[in-house]
Amino acid sequence: MEVNCQSNFKLSKVQWKELGLQALPPGLTVVEEIISSEEEKMLLELINWTEDINNQNCQKSLKHRRVKHFGYEFHYENNNVDKDKPLLEGLPDICDSFLEKWLAEGYIKHKPDQLTINQYEPGQGIPAHIDTHSAFEGEIVSLSLGSEVVMDFKHPDGVTVQVMLPRRSLLVMTGESRYLWTHGITPRKFDTVQASEHYKSGIITSDIGELTLKKREIRTSFTFRKVRHTPCTCSYSLVCDSQRKETPPSFPESDREASQLEQEHVHRVYEEIAGHFSSTRHTPWPHIVEFLKALPDGSIVADVGCGNGKYLGVNHELYMIGCDRSKSLVDICRERRFQAVVCDALAVPVRSGACDACISIAVVHHFATPERRVAALQEIVRLLRPGGKALIYVWAMEQERNNQKSKYLRRHRISQGKKEEIESDRATEGVLEQLSDMGSQDAASSVASIDAAQEKEPSSKKVANSELPVHTNRTSFHSQDVLVPWHLKIKTSKDKPAEPFGSVGSHDPSPVFHRYYHVFCDGELEATCQALSNISILQSYYDQGNWCVVLQKI
Repeated sequence: MEVNCQSNFKLSKVQWKELGLQALPPGLTVVEEIISSEEEKMLLELINWTEDINNQNCQKSLKHRRVKHFGYEFHYENNNVDKDKPLLEGLPDICDSFLEKWLAEGYIKHKPDQLTINQYEPGQGIPAHIDTHSAFEGEIVSLSLGSEVVMDFKHPDGVTVQVMLPRRSLLVMTGESRYLWTHGITPRKFDTVQASEHYKSGIITSDIGELTLKKREIRTSFTFRKVRHTPCTCSYSLVCDSQRKETPPSFPESDREASQLEQEHVHRVYEEIAGHFSSTRHTPWPHIVEFLKALPDGSIVADVGCGNGKYLGVNHELYMIGCDRSKSLVDICRERRFQAVVCDALAVPVRSGACDACISIAVVHHFATPERRVAALQEIVRLLRPGGKALIYVWAMEQERNNQKSKYLRRHRISQGKKEEIESDRATEGVLEQLSDMGSQDAASSVASIDAAQEKEPSSKKVANSELPVHTNRTSFHSQDVLVPWHLKIKTSKDKPAEPFGSVGSHDPSPVFHRYYHVFCDGELEATCQALSNISILQSYYDQGNWCVVLQKI
């Protein structure tokens, strides 16, 4: 391994999680030195990255990498291909001999008819995703050229396996690794790898030996797929788009459709998960506590969308009333002796101008149209007296800011065989509480998994009959309007929780509910507030994956 001495050094104190799984994901194979260095050079010289308008092979410069498609164009907005619109030119002739050889050696069962070539500069990557079941046949193979890289595989239980893909190696994904595990490449300029020169492919773990940092170089991947023309009949029916029974919701085109979407994928979901949700929400966030404690004693404060009442008891010198659409969450507030009522955030049963302050923590992002989000803010302002203040939190599209990842993106740890799982937050989804056995996992439910693989610019544009993408938990957003999975943890008795569903090797993940969110881009919350005529914005800031505004009624 030939590297610059400044970029290759031993890591004496690497904190590496105990995976509890010291093997590749089932169905995953890495074949080293599948081609010669001469063949590698020939394949790399085949690619002409110069823009050519006459070239029928689709070429794009994406946010994270450059890409070319052959046979069929891969559409990142739905992680699929248009089977009725093949590209005029098929796969390059030079690939034919390699594919025939891999067929003969049993690495693939179907000869691919779709090829995606990606070029990654150091620091670039690809979000975690599962290739759509209905789009492609059962094996997906990827050839690594120019440089090695570490690819992350994640099971819906949260178990993550880092797999080294050496230069000139072939990655073969079949079975569980293809259909159930997400795969992706973390954007960074260095990979943590085994220090031994004899260790090339396989899991990266400190159990094997010392670890070192290896600087990435330009890497090109040839990913081959066979387009599927019949429904997928895999063994993973709960996460298979061919076998799922429910039609996924689409972008709402009217206020009525928006209301129905919120009823099904906000109100009903929180009613179902209220107990589990409440058990994971107990630590108030500092900036919200600071706002409440700075209010004058005796202030009347409304918490619109109070959830389990986490903030209703923060400052005992205030008169606080909570309201929430979920009866089950309001019942929890009442059990805790807080004042709370069931109501819709668009129609709060409180007299106009009765409140000195309001808070609305991660509520507005559950409204499905711009008009309804403005109406929700207007209702909060209606409650305020002139001069009264409101604190608004919404989930941010930008989960990384100033080179700092939000807590939402930070990986959970699995130490000594026990998971410390991180659940995505209903309230501001960014400030996460590290709890054990919480039950929200990553992408078992990403049946559409569009969001994880999307590489186009973020958009909240409404598309007729377009399905809402299912977000992969704890990954960056690539669409503003998404469904976020909640994996319900069921208790078998009053005191003892059930074992987590979806353990490694299981095909039966825990019950999954999808919550609708509109995540806000930088400046969008302020612009939405400015649609109101009777407020001034006192402060706006970013807080661990959330956009926040303090406004005052004038």
